[in-house]
This record gives sequence, C-alpha cells and structure tokens, in this order.
Amino acid sequence: MVAVSGATSESPAALLPSYNWLGVGESLKRNAIVIAVVVLVLVALGAAGWANWQNRKAAASHLAAENTQAVLVPASDVSPAHFSSPLVGKPAPGFTLTDLSGKKVSLASYKGKAVQLNFWATWCAPCKIETPWLIELEKQYAPQGFEILAVSFDDLDKDDPKLLAKDKEEIVKGAQYLKIGYPVLIDGDSISKAYGDVDVFPTSFFVDRKGTIVAASMGLTSKDELEGNIRKALGEGK
Repeated sequence: MVAVSGATSESPAALLPSYNWLGVGESLKRNAIVIAVVVLVLVALGAAGWANWQNRKAAASHLAAENTQAVLVPASDVSPAHFSSPLVGKPAPGFTLTDLSGKKVSLASYKGKAVQLNFWATWCAPCKIETPWLIELEKQYAPQGFEILAVSFDDLDKDDPKLLAKDKEEIVKGAQYLKIGYPVLIDGDSISKAYGDVDVFPTSFFVDRKGTIVAASMGLTSKDELEGNIRKALGEGK
C-alpha cells in the first residue's frame, strides 16, 4: 500500500458547518420575501389612504362651492342688492371707454336711449348667473330703445403690451363664453370713482333717456328686479 503525503480525511461531523450555512441562506431568503411582502402591503395601504384623503378633500371642496352658491341670491330686502345709491336722481357721469374691437364708446352717444351700465368681471361668479337674464331682457326691450353697456372691471396690465393683449383676450373669451351680444367695454377701474368706487359685482346703474340715473342695484338681484329697473329707465315704471 502506498500512502500519499499531505492527504487528509474528514469525518461526517466536519461537514455540518456547510449544512448550517445552507440553512442560514434559506432563512435569509425567507426573511427577505416576508419583508418584501410587508413593504408591498404598507405601500398599498398608504396609496389607499392617500386616495381616500384626496376624495374627502374633493368632497369638502364641492360642498364648500355649493354653500357659496347658496348665498349668492339675496335673501331679504336688506341685502346689498337693494341699496340706494346717492347717484340716483343725478346725471350719469360721462365717460369714454374702448370696446373689445378697439372702438371708443362714449355714454353721451346713447342719449335718447335707456341704458343699463352693467359693471362686471369675467371672474365674477354672480355675474355668470345674472348675464343670461340680461341677454334675454336686452332682446326683449331693445325695440323700445333699451341698451346695455357691459363695463369690464378685469385687471389690465397697461405697462406691458403683450400682457395687455392677453388680458383683453381673456375678456373676449369670457364674453364669448357667456354669449354676450351687447357692447363690452374695458378698463372699468378708470371710471369706478365717478360711480362711487364700485367694488361689488355685479353692480348696475339704470340711466333714462335724458341721461339721469333712475335706479341702481349692487350684487346679484332677481331678474324681476332688473326688469323693473329697466322699465324705470324706459319711463314705464316707478
């Protein structure tokens, strides 16, 4: 028999560490899988919670919007819509403004007609409610000499021609969206002081054929009240 120098023999017990390491590796894999599953569950729960919060936020915003609309219509005779302007009974302050086509329009050119000066803005929510009424009333009473001048109080950036053009474009879009067919004048701020520093919209002044303000309304009023003021301007009502 020939013995080989340096060769060693291992007992079965010497192999146990290898099996232990294999066992540890399998355990680590299982732990990794468990952790991954837990992370996925947490992510799913987080996403569901975020979606639920977003839905609750949207619902709250919708409810707030409904509540806001609910108080737009005057509830009593002491509301702003029934205010008495100190300008009633006096000549309407004259002015010349530019319409959406760039044409200059003066109030004096409407003498002999009944005119409603409707101060509004494209961002004014109550104005969007009132405008369809005005469109109907203007068509109804135009044959009798009634006109509406919609005076926009939208901001104008007069120092920057590009921004000014964009501001005008927004007013045009707003008027088109509301289907306004009567003249729309811009730069209402320039005549605000003459009409009592208008800061509530819509606000209207009703001018008779002689150029005298016979009625005024501030804030959203009813279609019937608007019609009554138009008839005053036409000399048909008291």
